[in-house]
Amino acid sequence: MSAATITTARRVRVLRRTVPQPWWLVVPLLLVAGVPVADAFLPPDIHLGHLLVLGLAIAAVGTGPRVTALVGGLSVLSLTAAGAERYTLTTESVVVEVCALAALAVFLVVFTRMRERRAGELSRARLVSKTAQRVVLRPLPERAGSVSFASAYRSAEADTWIGGDLYAVARTADSTRVIIGDVRGKGLASIGDTAIVLGAFRAAAHRTMPLPELVAYVEDAVLAEFSGSDDDDVAERFVTALMLDIPDDKPVVHVISCGHPPPLLLHGTTASLLQVCDPALPVGIGVTREGTYVPTTFPFDAGDRLMLYTDGITEARDADGVFYPLAERAMDCADLTPRLLVQRLTEDVREHVGGRLHDDMAMIVIRRDAVPVRA
Repeated sequence: MSAATITTARRVRVLRRTVPQPWWLVVPLLLVAGVPVADAFLPPDIHLGHLLVLGLAIAAVGTGPRVTALVGGLSVLSLTAAGAERYTLTTESVVVEVCALAALAVFLVVFTRMRERRAGELSRARLVSKTAQRVVLRPLPERAGSVSFASAYRSAEADTWIGGDLYAVARTADSTRVIIGDVRGKGLASIGDTAIVLGAFRAAAHRTMPLPELVAYVEDAVLAEFSGSDDDDVAERFVTALMLDIPDDKPVVHVISCGHPPPLLLHGTTASLLQVCDPALPVGIGVTREGTYVPTTFPFDAGDRLMLYTDGITEARDADGVFYPLAERAMDCADLTPRLLVQRLTEDVREHVGGRLHDDMAMIVIRRDAVPVRA
């Protein structure tokens, strides 16, 4: 994101904050104009000046400090005019009301000024956070090699675009490589480990090394980062991961699982889990011996869709504690395009858990195209 784009976005937000919406001024202005008029016709024992406090409070809630100051000044003038009409302006009661209203107006102006400043700081922090998180978890390409992608990511924490789940795509000379993983933990606390895994994968995935060597490289890089950390819970840090290699000219997919849930293959209207032979331990454990990463090859024909996901989906529970039936729901909408399939299942998971996720969730749908396409 360029500096000009950020500056423009800030100016738009500032303009939205400083320009009041009309409906926030209707009640305050009606009270400012109506109180003196009404007091002129009401009996002496009925006084409506205290209603000006309500209009001032409404202005402070919906507008900025300048408009609040204007409404406050008009309210003080309105109360003064109402007292002059009844020849009670110099009485102790009216003097106290005017002073109290003026003091309240000053307090609300200071309050709205502090609120506006805090809102600006929060908006800038969110913009920086969102930009940094999108740099770590880059959007997947719509197409790479002979496959196309659709993905969805939802964090368990509000206002967060990345957490403990991760995915990435890389190209070699004749294949497409994919990683999906789940860092121990969730939300913002796991972003550091997410960046480590993705950095290691992106550094080596584009090379022509075999898939087992790629997994070993990621394991070594992650283990080195974890070991060099000063955290006390290094021994408990690990990442479940699934790494795939999809050749451009062969209708197959090579899969290595490091303790991650198996892929789901959609072939026509049928769904089947691809159970990987000899799955390895999660990345970062440090006990997997070199040469023990054995890929499993599965058929992946034209038109087939391969669904990768994290346990935030399969372990999502409803109010009765029932896990989300991913394979069953995927079969119900298997005729949809990958993008619509991802959207439908993401919405369905939210409905299953009642609207609030308890863990990060990520999903990728990979479709083998009929005609291989070079990146």
